[in-house]
Amino acid sequence: MIAKTFFGFEELLAKELQQLGAQEVEIGTRAVSFKGDRGFMYKANLALRTALKILKPIYYFRATNDQNLYKGIQSMDWSKYLNANQTFVIDTTIHSDNFKHSQFVSQKSKDAIVDQFRERTGQRPSVDKDFPDVRINIHIDRDQVSVALDTSGNSLHHRGYRTATNIAPINEVLAAGMVLLSGWDGQSDFLDPMCGSGTILAEAAMIACNIPANINRKEFAFEKWNDWDNDLFDQIVDSLLKKTREFHYTIKGFDKAPSAVNKAKDNIANANLSEYITIEQKNFFDTQKETSGPLHMLFNPPYGERLDIELERFYREMGDTMKQHYPGTNAWFISGNLEALKFVGLKPSRKIKLFNGSLEARLVKYEMYEGSKKGKYLNREEE
Repeated sequence: MIAKTFFGFEELLAKELQQLGAQEVEIGTRAVSFKGDRGFMYKANLALRTALKILKPIYYFRATNDQNLYKGIQSMDWSKYLNANQTFVIDTTIHSDNFKHSQFVSQKSKDAIVDQFRERTGQRPSVDKDFPDVRINIHIDRDQVSVALDTSGNSLHHRGYRTATNIAPINEVLAAGMVLLSGWDGQSDFLDPMCGSGTILAEAAMIACNIPANINRKEFAFEKWNDWDNDLFDQIVDSLLKKTREFHYTIKGFDKAPSAVNKAKDNIANANLSEYITIEQKNFFDTQKETSGPLHMLFNPPYGERLDIELERFYREMGDTMKQHYPGTNAWFISGNLEALKFVGLKPSRKIKLFNGSLEARLVKYEMYEGSKKGKYLNREEE
């Protein structure tokens, strides 16, 4: 199988797969390949935090033109995966000089499948782009064609808990990956001071308690397959839920917008995480650290892309607030505005390149020390 992910999350995903018990884990670009049985396929979809999709390759062949492509797809026995009365859809990705348009490849492949059914049975399965019974993935790299079944359906970032979002919500898989990259393990207090619709908070709580990432999801593509095993799926769910753990610290979110606070509370309630997470209407710049001991801070501030703010002043105030009011804090945030980072006025101890959608971003870490270093701030950039 192949698990797809975002750039920069490949090693996180490989580690997740190894911890779940996958065999022959190999890291690729934005993807990790692995081996496992049907139960493991269910488990991967339910539990992986940094996977966007799990694909199950079923056939490989070479094609340099559309006739080769049609013949290759026709040479497969599609009755193993699809009935004439079912619906399907084809998603195509291309890295090839021989084929220019993914839609053309999808259309040609659809023709090959439909023609096979028509010749054999006189009936044909139809295409349904929104709610297909079977989702087929075709990947062409130069002249190598890989045909896979999409085991997930909708991208796995659709966790099922988020019904309300704000202007610039963060993708759930991106949020989970950021929490994992920041080293959060549930062994300290956690704060998201600009929590928006609550996604980072939800992912942090699920990581702290070892709750499966997609436990709230309504459905997976494999539930419509001919070999769907409901009892096996229920066993996998039970075994994952037995591995959840206690959490003994606080997880808090602030947002200055009342609408965001209400949406975040709704989403946290949908995820059944209200007992772990507190959300308050506060402006971060007017707050100070409320807990003793180490604090883990992670947030997604505005970049100025879709929200109208005065960036230079905003980022300077972020730096001042962290420095003056949050001693003993490891503060992480993501920004797609690399210029704005200069105004924070602190030197990051880590910078990790990520993408937020198509926007190149940096996940940065600032260490706020307790006590003696507070006065002279060793991580203050030289003026």
